[in-house]
Amino acid sequence: MAENIANNSEKMHFMLWSTPPRPTFHVDMTEEERKIMMDHIAYWTDKQNQGIALVFGPVLNPASPHGLAIIEVENEAQVPHIIDEDPAVVAGIMSTEFYPMKAVLPSK
Repeated sequence: MAENIANNSEKMHFMLWSTPPRPTFHVDMTEEERKIMMDHIAYWTDKQNQGIALVFGPVLNPASPHGLAIIEVENEAQVPHIIDEDPAVVAGIMSTEFYPMKAVLPSK
């Protein structure tokens, strides 16, 4: 257990919360928005393949639908850069906030 905590302390974790342009976005995207969201998914899949995004996806809360990602980075300065390159953020159809997280990860 102590080894796991030591390994976790080498990296920082953040929760990213992405807000769509409207509550019904997941069911009424335009064709252009759908293409941007496919690029968004490809972007985050690449981040997952790089070991940065531990998990990501839509949260279908009827009162507040949003996207959620848990990321692992070397330092906080990386986070705005990662967000700013997200195709959905670049296109202006998502806004993303981030917060530090004390992640508990499975032992390796």
